[in-house]
Amino acid sequence: MIKGFKDFLMRGNVVDLAVAVVIGTAFTAVVNAIVAGIITPLVAMIFGQPDLTAVATFTINNAEFSIGLVLDALFKFVTIAAAVYFVIVMPLNKLAEMRKKDEPAEEPAGPTEIELLTEIRDALAKKD
Repeated sequence: MIKGFKDFLMRGNVVDLAVAVVIGTAFTAVVNAIVAGIITPLVAMIFGQPDLTAVATFTINNAEFSIGLVLDALFKFVTIAAAVYFVIVMPLNKLAEMRKKDEPAEEPAGPTEIELLTEIRDALAKKD
């Protein structure tokens, strides 16, 4: 039973998943720092408050509507996506592109067996 549990833990996908969770947690801290340290102050500078939840809030028959709450959620989503793209994805794509340019070009594939056999057949036919 212990051996089976050990085999389960050492399986590649379990270890990969654990690494992904740890890296994802660390990455969340980076994205949150970018949003809290740069983007939120920009919002406060433009709108006079650190978030949009109080913008366009109104009450009708004791029901409170908050368009700002929806706008704030959308804004946070877009800013987090932009931070991930411009700070992580785009630089990694550029790095991968630079690495690809440095790799030697692939040699063209030689003729297949069928093409070689066809050439041999044609050469033998010409001799006759």
